[in-house]
Amino acid sequence: MRLDNMLLAEGVAGPEKGGGSAAAAAAAAASGGAGSDNSVEHSDYRAKLSQIRQIYHTELEKYEQACNEFTTHVMNLLREQSRTRPISPKEIERMVGIIHRKFSSIQMQLKQSTCEAVMILRSRFLDARRKRRNFNKQATEILNEYFYSHLSNPYPSEEAKEELAKKCGITVSQVSNWFGNKRIRYKKNIGKFQEEANIYAAKTAVTATNVSVHGSQANSPSTPSSAGSSSSFNMSNSGDLFMSVQSLNGDSYQGAQVGANVQSQVGTFR
Repeated sequence: MRLDNMLLAEGVAGPEKGGGSAAAAAAAAASGGAGSDNSVEHSDYRAKLSQIRQIYHTELEKYEQACNEFTTHVMNLLREQSRTRPISPKEIERMVGIIHRKFSSIQMQLKQSTCEAVMILRSRFLDARRKRRNFNKQATEILNEYFYSHLSNPYPSEEAKEELAKKCGITVSQVSNWFGNKRIRYKKNIGKFQEEANIYAAKTAVTATNVSVHGSQANSPSTPSSAGSSSSFNMSNSGDLFMSVQSLNGDSYQGAQVGANVQSQVGTFR
């Protein structure tokens, strides 16, 4: 009886009245899911539940057909035997009862296995909703670069969030959640994130240096007479670039220190 009630509640047994939809909605609500992702998973849940329902009804129909055929076969045998020996109606009724009990136990196993399949499906659905969704490597890189380049104030504006969301292929809400979680983790484990901050600081320095060098080469004059012009590249400015890089604890790197740090981290980027 309990199995029957569960199958009815899940929309597996009885007429299809959207029980699967209700079960999926309940599972989604329990997991706290919302939005388009929830709609996709809701649809996926209903599709899988529909498959379970179809298998259950197909097997149940087979068992009922087999039970009827076997019962008819036994009754025909008993009628034939009644020609040679007396067989009372009670004996025939008793044999039919035995057959039905045997097939009822088989149906019970079918219902039990179907309930287990539904519970596994619900469990996987809930686990999938609760499981933390990690972003791909490129998105994480973009978010980390922004975080460490704005370490003094890691609170992106709405415009910055929209731009980051577009670059990473995620929603603005996901960007906000990522920065909120990142700030909490960073405050709790400042020492742990020291090395990561150095890597991104060095990477930013390398990128900025390359941009500066390429820009100076493009703007440099072709004749020696213009060497003193304002458009010429002054190598002393490259030191200012390194001097501006801030370490995690707020102290400025010396030019030589940053250069050594860049050299030590170049292998990581390759």
